[in-house]
Amino acid sequence: MFQRFILALQQSSFSSTEKRQALSMVARDTTSGFFTTLRHLLMLSGIVAMAMLVMMYVKPELTDKFKDLSPYVVAEEEPAHAAPVPAPNLAHLMQAPNQANVDPAMQKTAMSEDEAKMLGNQRQQQWVTTWLAKRYRVASDAANMLVSAAYLTAKEVKIDPLLILSVMAIESGLNPFAESPVGAQGLMQVMSKVHHDKFQDLGGVKAALNPVANIRVGALILKDYVTRGGSVEAGLKMYVGAADSDNDSGYGARVLNEYKRLKDVSAGKNVPTVFNAPAPAPVQARPVEAAPVHKPEATEAKATVEAKKDQVAAL
Repeated sequence: MFQRFILALQQSSFSSTEKRQALSMVARDTTSGFFTTLRHLLMLSGIVAMAMLVMMYVKPELTDKFKDLSPYVVAEEEPAHAAPVPAPNLAHLMQAPNQANVDPAMQKTAMSEDEAKMLGNQRQQQWVTTWLAKRYRVASDAANMLVSAAYLTAKEVKIDPLLILSVMAIESGLNPFAESPVGAQGLMQVMSKVHHDKFQDLGGVKAALNPVANIRVGALILKDYVTRGGSVEAGLKMYVGAADSDNDSGYGARVLNEYKRLKDVSAGKNVPTVFNAPAPAPVQARPVEAAPVHKPEATEAKATVEAKKDQVAAL
């Protein structure tokens, strides 16, 4: 098109000065149009980038999908995900194998496979962190620290990290400074006065509000209860202090429901963070060994009734 314009200009009756002016005008308009088009393309690219950032903020799982599309990211191999079960029985993961009947090499391999399946990978841990941060309105860095501590403790204690996180969520709502009227403290609402011996190597009972120490002691107590009870349901019933009761007031069901949600999140499923019912409020956990709570109000009321009976008898 530009060549046709030059040819037509040469064949025209314009003077050389008019031809130069016409060529200068065409060159100026062409350059201006080029930069205008480039500016519009850059503006469009910025709008698309902002839209992608908003989408990744609303749906964090899209971040990994966008990363997979990048040619500069090395794809990492992930183990196959097992289908989540509604009521998991994790007691077998907490029992030591029979050393006399199991070959040491086979035992080491089996334990490694169990741990890998139970602990998952870094991507699954990040999914869980993001979901918990949004569900319980916790800062991302704080949630990352709590989840990392739970996973490290789970690997050392040999217990499912998602079960630890489920108990933390139901007990305290991921509040490391939560304290109940009966003295249960921290993320897992541990009775520090009852389990003071477990805090000796961690700095004493004052460490009950230390998130890492609280998670470790709570995980040890939970593992012990699950092992003694023979199932997660029985262990949770003991953990909340309802071992001698007919029911645990729905505590076990709430923990297992949260566990199932976390299991789905770690499997890459899109799990909502807000439900019809509000997020579970912290409970006042009280281990089985805890001493009965003294209620001065009841004692004073009883004394008042006895005094009134004596007055009536005197009349």
